[in-house]
Amino acid sequence: MRSYTDFIDGSPSETEIRSYLVDGNQVSVTLRIPDTLRDAAKAEASLRGMSFSAFVRTCMIEELSKKGR
Repeated sequence: MRSYTDFIDGSPSETEIRSYLVDGNQVSVTLRIPDTLRDAAKAEASLRGMSFSAFVRTCMIEELSKKGR
């Protein structure tokens, strides 16, 4: 799979970007964030009916798929 930056250079649509970002193997990641940020994100995820991990993935996909960067 080609790199994200190579992919973006091809001017893909937002849908193509989102598809690219979710197509791949799952990996474990450790993040060091303040406990207040974690707790706020967990609460927001719960309000949306999703897990903390799903909320973080959604936020990352939203940010990375923005057009006009």
